[in-house]
Order: sequence, then structure tokens, then C-alpha cells
Amino acid sequence: MKLNHYTFRVYFLLFIFLQASPFFSQEKESIIPTSIPELQSAIEAVLRETNTPAVGLTLVNENGVVWTKSLGTADIENDIDADEKTMFRIGSVSKMFVSLAILKLQEEGLLSLKDKVRDLVPEVEFENAWQETSPILVEHLLEHTTGWDDYHDVEIATDGLKLSLKEAIDFHPHSRISRWVPGTRFAYSNSGPGVAAYIVEKITGKTFEDYIRETFFDPMGMESMTYFTDSEAYKQHGAKLYIDGKQANIWNVLMRPSGTINTKPTDMANMVSFFINRGKIDSVQLISEASLQRMETPSTTIGAQAGLEVGYGLSNSSSPYKNVVYRKHAGSVMGALADLSYLPEYNLGYAVMTNSSDRQAMQRIINLIRAFQLKDIIDESSKGPNLTANNEADVTGYYININPRSQLFYFLERLSNAQKMTYKKDTLIINNAFDGEDLRAYIQINENQFVSPETGKISMVRAQDPLAGEVYQEGVQVLKPVSALIVFGQLIILVLWLLGIITAILFGTVWSIRLWMGKLTGGENIWIRLWPLISSAFVVVAYITIFSEYSNFSEVFGNVTLPSITVLISLIGFALVSIWSVYYLFKVRKAKIKKLTYWYSATLICLHFLATCYFLWWGAIVPTWN
Repeated sequence: MKLNHYTFRVYFLLFIFLQASPFFSQEKESIIPTSIPELQSAIEAVLRETNTPAVGLTLVNENGVVWTKSLGTADIENDIDADEKTMFRIGSVSKMFVSLAILKLQEEGLLSLKDKVRDLVPEVEFENAWQETSPILVEHLLEHTTGWDDYHDVEIATDGLKLSLKEAIDFHPHSRISRWVPGTRFAYSNSGPGVAAYIVEKITGKTFEDYIRETFFDPMGMESMTYFTDSEAYKQHGAKLYIDGKQANIWNVLMRPSGTINTKPTDMANMVSFFINRGKIDSVQLISEASLQRMETPSTTIGAQAGLEVGYGLSNSSSPYKNVVYRKHAGSVMGALADLSYLPEYNLGYAVMTNSSDRQAMQRIINLIRAFQLKDIIDESSKGPNLTANNEADVTGYYININPRSQLFYFLERLSNAQKMTYKKDTLIINNAFDGEDLRAYIQINENQFVSPETGKISMVRAQDPLAGEVYQEGVQVLKPVSALIVFGQLIILVLWLLGIITAILFGTVWSIRLWMGKLTGGENIWIRLWPLISSAFVVVAYITIFSEYSNFSEVFGNVTLPSITVLISLIGFALVSIWSVYYLFKVRKAKIKKLTYWYSATLICLHFLATCYFLWWGAIVPTWN
């Protein structure tokens, strides 16, 4: 599964908004390798510079495999080099086989992408407030447009290796609640493909893994591919996993079809060839080109219906690079990353896998491979397609993302993801609202559509969301206009709140010394200082507890543990004391308290109360294990 998806945990750094950007920065490689030896040398340099242990990769074109190689160290502790037998984990690239299975069954007339999930698997629990008018369809599961949350921490903390798919689905249905009308907004959810895979099991009468092996793995000649980390092949040849240079435990996704395939580069070469050859292996057409075209076409969001040409199809996303658009799926599990990308129009593709969670290293390797593959295709002097701007609708202003992957952490995400749209001559620029860094640029071609000046694809559209009204969908994110007052008002309140907590702890130390020396007297005079100090202390305890267990976040906070209980009690304590403090502030408003002390405490009490209201509004004070 795509653990980029779990890096939103870092939003617990309450001040991250100062540096946050809605997208990962992509470090550009100035080197353009012109030969395989040059490419290998450049990739090996990346491994050394980033301390990435190993990489497995394959490059494919219409004539077959161009290069397949494993480089680096598969097992640091035992000094074992990666070789042609080394197996890597591909994470969410596994989801591509879920969509292929569904498309295969559709070709055989056994189901339709338009079938209602409730009709196919009524035994699977999920909630959809719009069931009568907008039921969840099979295609929604695969395009991540159900509106469901991504895995909750309790699901992440549960190893799915020994569970049947139905047991995994039944384990924690609470994340499968549609937060908005299905088929309108994208939000990556690992549960969707898991439920789709269960539909495959129910229709075929086979386990999903057996069906995929018989239907795809064996005909495609992919001998090493397996969903199971306890297989003999993986035990013998699996690359050890590393996070920040430390060996990581093997983590099996709760619903295996969503992200547990393990394989070697030679088998990934066959998988890439399958897509390049449009569903054909040798002379056998495993799946029709029409099905692949549907797989590559985002269709169910309001953006897609408004003409958006990029985004996420059926387990298949677009990935712009200079003036071309790759089709791809990436994968991420603890200690491993993967990327499978291909260009159908140029019959090119590649797959790359690492046994490290270093995303910067992965992106640098991807850039090197793409630069090499396209060295004779992309004209570096080209300025892209000739577009005529039509800025008849002014879209300048501030926007926030309203389709979060994890609802629990949205209260923090929305503080940092504000974006600003402005025009520079005929070009629409989208930048981070706080640091002004230019992120993307588009040419507006009509009132509702915006084109990438590099690819010529419609990459952002104006659309009508049934709940939020007018929005803009850019790629997979849905942006809602907000006022500058909201963007910067919440920013200012957050900064003041954090400063208040820091000063309360500092002043609290001074007050304690003065109290011990007998220089601080009077009940109200003490309590007016103490209540906001107690609230601040609860926040500090929660903060320290979270980051002391950050490396094992999901394992610790997805279960009932001392740290998870401590955080819950701290947040509840913070809320209760903050509310009580408001009452106490009103109660002692006429007491003999120094004005400076009273108004300092009053300010901090009000900030704590605002934070409490914000947490409660966004449902942030809940058990992380449930």
C-alpha cells in the first residue's frame, strides 16, 4: 500500500504549516544519462549519497527488456549484495491487479463496473448516507471515490498475513463511511480495492491470490510474484527493509490485495511489457485494450465529468514529466518503495523498487530513468503546446483542500495546505499561501478548464460539488475557495496559541519559584495562572508522548497502549480544563488580580478554548485505536 499515505502523521508537528507544501518536492537531476553504464553509475551515486541500501529496476520498450538489474546491498547486517534473485516489496502497485481482475470479469460478463457494491456483497459493512441517490459502485472502489477514510491506525497496526480477506474486511468497518457523495471526490483509501478483491473472490469462488496467479501471474511468466512474506522464496531472497538506516519489521497490509506483492525485477519487466503491449503477452491477449484504456481514464469524479484529463483511473494514475504524461502506480510499505510507470504512446516503461523509505532517493532515481528513456524523444528546447489564454473568469484567491485522505488528521492538514491562485500575465500560478513558492502553472482556455503549458492536458477544472458548491479539481485534489481572513486568521491564532503554551511553561517555572519563596499569594491570583498552565501542560504531554513513539506510530497508537491512553487522557484533560478555565475567568473577573496577570491569563484561556472548539469540531479528541 502507499505509505506516503502514512506520512501525514508528521502533521503532529503543530508548526509544520510554516514549511508545508501540498506536494512532495521533486528534486531535479541535471544529469541526462546517454547510455546504460552512465545510468547505472548515476543511480549508484544516488544510493551512496542517500544511504539507500538497494534498488531493483527494469527498463522496457516495444522490442522487449532493455535493462534489468539489482544494485546495492539487500542485507546490510549480513553484507549480502542484491542480485537477480533479490525480491522487493511493491506495495500499492499490487492494486493494479485488483483492477485488472475486475476488468477481466467484466469482459467475461460476470459483473460490471457500474454494479452496486451493496447488491454484489451485502454482507460487507459500510455506510453511505446517499445510498438511495448515489450508491457506491464497483468503479468507485477502484478510483477511490467512495468517500471512505483510509485505514485507521488500528487497521495499520494489524498484520493481515494470516487473515482471510473477509476476516480482514470485517475487522474494522468503521473507516468505511462515505464522508461525501460517492463518485464526486477522490480520497485514497486502501479499503476500496480490498472490497473489490473480495467481490472477485465471491464471483470466482477462489481466493483472490489463487485467481490472480491463474489468470495473470502464470500466463505472464511471473514466477516469483507472491502476496505472502512467509513464502520460502521471500524468506530466502527478500531484501531486508530499512527506515532511516535502521532495519524495519515486515509489515503486511490488512487487506493483502491492496499492497503485499513481493517480486524481483525480471518479473516486473513482464508486468511493464504487459501494459506496453496493451494487455498482450506473446500472442495471448489477456485483457482487451479497451479495458486498459478504461483503466487509464479517470471517470467518476466531478472533475473528470467536467473534462479533467489527468488524475487517478482504475488503480492507475497520471504522472506528468516535462511534456509527456506517464501512466503509473507507486507503492510504499514500511522500509520499501516502488514505482511502475509506462508511456503507451511511446512504448516505453520501467519499474523501480528500493528497500528503503527514502522518497527523495526514489524520486531522483525515477528522474534519471525518465531522462534516459526520453533523451531522444523530448526536445529540451520545446516550449510545449501553443495555447491561447482565455482568462474570462477570475479565479484569483485562496483555496483549501477538502478531500482529505485521513479525516482524523484533517484538523491539522487544513492549517498547512492553503494555496493561492494568481495570474502572471496569461498564466495562472498556484502557490503555497504562506511562503509564496510557485507550485504549478496553468493556462486558462475557457471559463472552466485549465491546461498544463507543458503537457497540453486539461489539468484543472471548475466543477460543482453537491455539498461544497463551486470547487476546482486539480489532479486529484479538490480545492474550495476561502477568504484570506480564514487562511491567515487561523494561522495567527495558531501562532499565538503555540507562543502562549511556550510562555505559560516558562512563566510557570518562575511562578513556582515565587510561590515557593512566599512571594506569590492569594487564591484567585494563583488559580488564574494555574488553570491555563495546566491546559498547556496537557498539550505538552500529548506532544512529547506522540513523538517519543513516532517511529512506531501506528503500532503504538493503533492499539490500547500506555502512550495511546496518555494522549487521549491528555486531550480530554486539555478540553475539560480549557472549558472550566473560561468559567473561572468569568467568575474572578472582579477579584483583586493584577491587570497584566489577568489579561495575560485571559488571552491564553481564550486561545485554549478556541483550540478546544476547533479540536471538537473536527473530531480530533478520539481514541486513536478505534
